[in-house]
Amino acid sequence: MLFGDEHVRRYEETDGEVGYDWQNGAPVLILTTTGRKTGQPRKSALIFQEVDGAYVVVASKGGADDHPAWYLNLRDNPEVAVQVKADRFPARARTARDDEKAALWPRMTKVWPSYDDYQRKTERDIPVVVLERVG
Repeated sequence: MLFGDEHVRRYEETDGEVGYDWQNGAPVLILTTTGRKTGQPRKSALIFQEVDGAYVVVASKGGADDHPAWYLNLRDNPEVAVQVKADRFPARARTARDDEKAALWPRMTKVWPSYDDYQRKTERDIPVVVLERVG
């Protein structure tokens, strides 16, 4: 199974032919943020769902007590790049409001049920992020 940098590399090389479908058919996109300390591009392969023309991801980090680096990066600079299969586009990231999260969380746990387990493992409120296409 692909994971981490190798997942990103293969996904980009094949326009998602390798790496789009992950475990149990969960769809994956590539999110590029700007490193908050380095200013360098940082890429992550993330499970997503398309909802009303936006792309939704979960900052779970497997239920760790701290946020994933990609989430901290986009919180500091919400201008990101997204790749879904061969479609590459700029987007603006934002953390879902509480009412949005209440509606989006069940959609995300349907595709990746472990998100509920991750939330139980941590006292941190796991953010749901909405990626809205720019332009």
